[in-house]
Amino acid sequence: MRALLRVSNLIDGMSNRIGQAIYWLILVSVIVSSGNATVRYIFDVSSNGWLELQWYLFSAVFLIGAGNTLLHNQHVRIDIIISRLPPRVRAWIDLLGGVFFLLPMAILILWFSLPMVAESIMRHEMSSDAGGLLRWPAKILIPIGFGLLILQGLSEIIKRAAFLRGLIPDPTEKHEAPPAVELSEVKP
Repeated sequence: MRALLRVSNLIDGMSNRIGQAIYWLILVSVIVSSGNATVRYIFDVSSNGWLELQWYLFSAVFLIGAGNTLLHNQHVRIDIIISRLPPRVRAWIDLLGGVFFLLPMAILILWFSLPMVAESIMRHEMSSDAGGLLRWPAKILIPIGFGLLILQGLSEIIKRAAFLRGLIPDPTEKHEAPPAVELSEVKP
């Protein structure tokens, strides 16, 4: 279990670093959006390329940031119900949900997106809009994002299993940043 917790810590660290980079993408998206709107209203000029760039950035934030959202336990859930349950029941729900719902869904989406991305790259697929951008940079975000979500899902499953075995404290407790599991504190 120590080896799995080390892997979980590595995945969590990667997700945290990716999350920090995503914050910058949000800033870039706001700058592009406000710049595009300003130019459109002041000079009555617009570009499909800039509009598509906004879409690409928006997609990147949500797809690439999904693993970080899961890490920080900020994903959509029914808090009104789950918050009333004991920590062990919540851990079982998260563990079973990860194994039977999150991982299969993410793996299927990643798997079925690969041929679409490959075809888009091989064809040098372009937007059908005048002045539009290449499509494959947006499409490649799908397998990358779901790959990162799979990794973070595995990390969460490992942490829930370790908690249920009594090896680590509840990983869903509120922290400013998810704590790295101190392996010296893991019970044998």
